[in-house]
Order: sequence, then C-alpha cells, then structure tokens
Amino acid sequence: MKMAETTPLPYRPCVGIMVLNRQGLVWIGRRADGPTDAEGRGTWWQMPQGGIDEAEDPRAAAKRELIEETGMTTVEIIAESTDWHFYDLPPDLVGKAWGGRYRGQRQKWFAVRFLGHDSEINITPQPPHQIEFDAWTWASLSDVLSLIVPFKRNVYDAVFEEFAPLAKPEKQK
Repeated sequence: MKMAETTPLPYRPCVGIMVLNRQGLVWIGRRADGPTDAEGRGTWWQMPQGGIDEAEDPRAAAKRELIEETGMTTVEIIAESTDWHFYDLPPDLVGKAWGGRYRGQRQKWFAVRFLGHDSEINITPQPPHQIEFDAWTWASLSDVLSLIVPFKRNVYDAVFEEFAPLAKPEKQK
C-alpha cells in the first residue's frame, strides 16, 4: 500500500484481526462513538485492531487485542498478511488522534478461526481498557466494506483479497 508524504509523523504500529467463524462469516464491531475516537465521529464498523506495544511480537499483540476488544480466546491463527498495510488519517484528524503522535497506522493483519460459541464474545472490556464496540455481528465479506470508515477501505480491500479464500464454511466432519 502506498504511503502519502503529507506529514513527518510516523505510523502507529498496529495489528488487525479478521475473525472468521465456522460458517465463513467475519466478525465486525460497531465503533463506540466517542469524542476522542481516532476514526472521527460516525457509525462505523470494523474488525478488531490495536496497537503493538514496544518490543511486542505482532502475533502476541493480535491475540492480546482480540481478547481485550472481544473476549474471544477460543481461536487459532490461520494466516498472517504477507505485507504490512498502511493508511493515513484524514487531515482533520492528524495531530489529534492517538495524542497527535501519528499520521496513520502501519498494520500487520492476522486471520483467525473462532472455534468457540458466541456466548464467549464479550465487548465490555475489563478496566482499564475502554470500550471499543457497542454492538457486533457476523457478516459476509461482501457486506463489510460499505460499513467501514472510508479512509480504511483500501486496507480492507487488500486484506480481503489476501484472506478471502479462508472465508469459506468449514466442512462438516
């Protein structure tokens, strides 16, 4: 993904997680609308994502973020994106989102298979974590893109292209 040279600020290191259930549907959460939301105000949906802590392995960060945002623990990582994906914040959010330290995000994406029951999913995080989502659903890949904040859609396109073959129902044993 091409990076725009609009600001000297760095990209925030981040992971994204495409959670697929046994039916081949992807988990998305509706962003809890808050005044400090990095995506800006609006009714947007997204897959789980979050920052990579200093010296943290991206795979470990993906598992940690997934637990923090969704409560899901019964998962297996089935793929890792070949490349890092980048997006820039819109100009009105640069200097405001994430304490003004970043111009956008540099993301390593993981596809995981959710092997648990929906009752395991809990979008109400334990303190000190803030709520990321106020609703969630399973959706087909074709339904997701129009629900994503526009400036992230190119990343989602690339992730979907890479992971789409994994978004198929599991065969019954």
